[in-house]
Amino acid sequence: MELINGLCCTTIEHGVSDLFLLAGELPQLRLHGEIIPYGDTIVTAQELESFWTHCGGGKDVLDFDGSFISSNGNRFRVNLFRSLHKRGAVLRPIKTIIPGIETLGVPVDLLISWASRPSGLVLVTGATGSGKSTTIASCLNWVNQSYSRHIVTIEDPIEFLFKPDKCLITQRDVGVDTTSFAEGLRRSLRQSPDVIMLGEIRDPLTAMTALQASETGHLVFATLHSSNVLDSMERLTRLFTGSEREGVLQVISQQLVGILCQKLVPANEGGRLLVLEHFENQAATRKWIMEGKFREMADFIAKGDNPTNVTFIQSLVGLVQTQRISEEVALDASTNPHEVKRQLRGINANSSAGMR
Repeated sequence: MELINGLCCTTIEHGVSDLFLLAGELPQLRLHGEIIPYGDTIVTAQELESFWTHCGGGKDVLDFDGSFISSNGNRFRVNLFRSLHKRGAVLRPIKTIIPGIETLGVPVDLLISWASRPSGLVLVTGATGSGKSTTIASCLNWVNQSYSRHIVTIEDPIEFLFKPDKCLITQRDVGVDTTSFAEGLRRSLRQSPDVIMLGEIRDPLTAMTALQASETGHLVFATLHSSNVLDSMERLTRLFTGSEREGVLQVISQQLVGILCQKLVPANEGGRLLVLEHFENQAATRKWIMEGKFREMADFIAKGDNPTNVTFIQSLVGLVQTQRISEEVALDASTNPHEVKRQLRGINANSSAGMR
């Protein structure tokens, strides 16, 4: 397995997020969100067969989740699969170096204030690959370095390995250490946790248990696949039936700490930058949440008169102003490019007027 081991070492050296292997094809890498072929050596069926055996996949297995440790000691989460009768594998490195919260481009003071809460629900949302897990890991590591608490993570897959500092840290892998997010979360409440990280809210049972955990004195970090604050609130509440929704909204109104929504966009200097929308639940917004008036919340955030509440449009305009992204990138990333243009024209016009 010399070829596959070498490829694994390459992923670590170059910051690759995923390695794709398919018998008879060139290896492919996901780097900065893009899929690119690597090298000129085709992965053979024999090499993948040996790799399957090494990872614990049986000869007749169609799909299998396993792990692999490369020669340089790095661990990988492995998914084995078949495509058109050929063996394939996707490998994702499990990171041990967690970036400092101040290096991510997130609102540091705001997230530290959320991570310092004794209880409540913090949602970090965005598409797959938008950096949600990295943001939460950085927040949890800040807690690890600042407080003596018990942190429990329930993930699928585990993406960062934590080294305990001041905290006791328990990491549970769905499918390996627990059967599901909901079951892992339910069981974790018997393990005297202070902070719980829930890899994803996927169903009503998981959502309800997360809310109950926050209501009973735990700080819960969770992710959602949603595009912005408004979409996050609607997706979360749509998990519940009409008869349940009124009670759920009341709990959310009291227990929601805040929502951070993320996108990654190409930067002018190469690589990618975070674009953010964030909202902190305060006295004025609790009533709107309780009544399900999420549009009023969105309008409140868009006013821009409170630094704890920022829209994607405001974030994009700010990055264009500081020449960190191009206007074309901002327009492409926005669901309302006309408003981005309007705000950029308004800023430019105001700047010109001030110079006269």
